[in-house]
Amino acid sequence: MKLSIYSLKNILFQGEASLLNCQTMAGEITVLDRHEALISVLTAGIIRIVDKDKKEQFFPITSGFLEVKPDSDVRCIVEQ
Repeated sequence: MKLSIYSLKNILFQGEASLLNCQTMAGEITVLDRHEALISVLTAGIIRIVDKDKKEQFFPITSGFLEVKPDSDVRCIVEQ
């Protein structure tokens, strides 16, 4: 999936990822390739990404928004 994570100050991640794990108001979710379309509010926690090279990256956030589009395009706008 194409993943972009933006903070108010810079781009935290932009590229191909195989997994995104984060906290939403409804609980913890994992987004994989071809995930169903979704818009959700992110809550405080750690965003975990597994990139195409199977390397994990972690980003602590305080809040944000998640948008998953039907074409495997995922965007997060977060506050750190």
